[in-house]
Amino acid sequence: MASEEQCSAPPPRWQSVSLTHVEYPAGDLTGQMLAYTSLLPMAILVGFVTLIIFKRELHTISFFGGLVMNEGLNWLLKHILQEPRPCGGGHSTVTTEYGMPSSHSQFIWFFVVYFFLFLYLRMHQTNNARCVELLWRHVLSIILLGVALAVSYSRVYLLYHTWSQVIYGGVAGTVVGVVWFFITQEVLTPIFPKIAAWHLSEFFLVRDTSLIPNILWFEYTVTRSEARNRQRKLGTKLQ
Repeated sequence: MASEEQCSAPPPRWQSVSLTHVEYPAGDLTGQMLAYTSLLPMAILVGFVTLIIFKRELHTISFFGGLVMNEGLNWLLKHILQEPRPCGGGHSTVTTEYGMPSSHSQFIWFFVVYFFLFLYLRMHQTNNARCVELLWRHVLSIILLGVALAVSYSRVYLLYHTWSQVIYGGVAGTVVGVVWFFITQEVLTPIFPKIAAWHLSEFFLVRDTSLIPNILWFEYTVTRSEARNRQRKLGTKLQ
């Protein structure tokens, strides 16, 4: 009887979690690929959280803080300008009804421009830099530029934004990215050693690597040297 009463009751009104709910035209392969492309900002955020948890490096934390600030600025601009999204979209789930400027475009261009500056200004090119290393930076820059263009185009193709909303979002992200990079370099980096020396920073193993030109090479050489020393000591004990 109880089962029959439950079945006769009107079903609840379900709603999907809209955090990653990106729609595309049914049967449109290009639209499907661009829908996945537009999720790249979410993947970048997850990557940042992972890096912060496992690396705990102050420059990475500052980079992430800039991204969060950039998103807050985008929310503020949208609610000041209050320009609606394209009327032809008809999407069932959007985070806000306003579309100027595009948050995806502003996010990805902040990330890419900041990364450009990090590659060419933060990772100092020494006189003995190998051609392979320089080529790697150029190739990575081209890939990042392609990603930014793809994410921006996906928002127009999927009718979430107009071209003007995407372009202004890109301009805003670029400006904020440049400003935040130089704030990090000129204002925050000089005080990173003091922050790293705080008892709270030492407790959470927060570190400052701003004086190390190439952190990837440094970590590789230190790890390799330590592994060899431990292997040598282990071999001595076994003898």
